Amino acid sequence: MIDLLYFAWVREAVGVGQERIDPPEAVASVADLIAWLAQRSPGHAAAFADPARLRAAVDQRFVALDTPLNGAKEVALFPPVTGG
Repeated sequence: MIDLLYFAWVREAVGVGQERIDPPEAVASVADLIAWLAQRSPGHAAAFADPARLRAAVDQRFVALDTPLNGAKEVALFPPVTGG
C-alpha cells in the first residue's frame, strides 16, 4: 500500500488531499504511478494530464518522475514550488 498526498491544484482537481492505494505490479516508477492514477477518475485525469507540470516526493525526499518506487510507503504529488 502507498499513501498518496496531493497538494495545491492537484488536490483540488482530484478532490481529496490524500488516499491509500495498492497499485498493480506494473507500476514501477513515479511516472508509471501518475499514468495509472490518471485513469482512476475524471478528477485524477485532469490533475495528471500533463506530468511535466508535476513534482514528486517519495518517502519525503524530492525525486525525478522516473524514480523507481521500490517499496515506497508515501508519495506526494504537487506543482512546482515557487519562492516569493
